[in-house]
Parts: sequence; C-alpha cells; structure tokens
Amino acid sequence: MFTGIITDIGTIDRVEQRGDLRIVVSTGYDMQGVDLGASIACSGVCLTVVDKGGDALGGWFAADVSGETLSRTAAGQWTAGAKLNLERALKLGEELGGHIVTGHVDGIGEVVSTTTEGGSLRVVVAAGPDIAPFVAPKGSITLDGVSLTVNSVEDEPERVLVGINLIPHTAAVTTLGSLHAGSPINIEIDVLARYLKRMEHYRGR
Repeated sequence: MFTGIITDIGTIDRVEQRGDLRIVVSTGYDMQGVDLGASIACSGVCLTVVDKGGDALGGWFAADVSGETLSRTAAGQWTAGAKLNLERALKLGEELGGHIVTGHVDGIGEVVSTTTEGGSLRVVVAAGPDIAPFVAPKGSITLDGVSLTVNSVEDEPERVLVGINLIPHTAAVTTLGSLHAGSPINIEIDVLARYLKRMEHYRGR
C-alpha cells in the first residue's frame, strides 16, 4: 500500500531479459534499510525488490517486471535511462499525505496538452471510456504514481479528458514536470471509487 507521495526519482541503469524483464534502478534510498522482498512503487507500479546494494555513490535495487505488467503500463517506461517516480510502501502509523494507492495500474492515458496556468502546470490527460466512471472533479487520481486532485472531467464519446494542476513543488520532485503532449502515463483510479462502482452495480440488480 502506498500514498502517492513521491520520495525519490530513480533511474533505470540496466535492463536484462531473463524470462521476465529485470530492471536495475539507481536511487537515493539507503538500501540497507530496505529488505529483500519489500515493495517499491515505480511510477505507479508495485514491484518487489529482488536484489539490492549500494556504495558511496548511492544505492540501487533490482526488480522483475512480468510480461503482464509490461502489457499494462506506459510504453517506454522500462528502458535504460528512464526516470521513475519512487515510493516505499506505507508503514502503519505513518502520515497518509496523499490517498490510498495500491500500485496496480488501471489504464494507460496520454497527455493531450500542458499549459502554464498561474504558477502551476495544467495537464490534460486522455483516458479510455472505462476510466470515466471512476473520476470526478475534486476526487483523487494517481498518475505515474503521483497522488493528484482531479480539477476537471470532460466526457467524450470515445474517451474522457482529465485535467489536473501541478504546483511547482510537485513538478520539481516528480517526473511529471517533463510531461508533454503525447506522453503515455500510468493511471490508477481511486480505490474508493472502485468499490463505490461495484456497490452501485449490485444495488441496481
């Protein structure tokens, strides 16, 4: 379980094909405090630490990315040199600064536009119609692992447009500040919206 509050930006240093895809990620985390088998969210995807290490130059961890994960996440995310938003798993008693995030991607969106709006960066993301029932203005959404507030929702016949605003701090400490039109992005809907939709389905029977 995660909160969508990013605590580091990692870089994929190496990619190895060994059945599943293995990625080796450099990070500012002190990996001595991270157990093998621990979960780290990588741009919104919950992955398991299968190897780790570190030296005076910093830490690193390895994780395996299954074919299923590759098929359900943003294209180009798992390549050498790619930047990843990192978050360690939430511990009981810690502050829930964002919202409840599971690290399971529900869909892949595409950035339609980025514009400056006051001191913020306005980002509009297009998602498939299957995402539409789960987003609402002032609700929560996770984009590439970052907990964000939905500022606008516009339904179209074949898609939904979701507008969010990135404050300068969020743009600076995550990879979202480098988004541009055409960028693919991982989307996770609010888990509470998921359960409400399921309840609505059964109430209508």
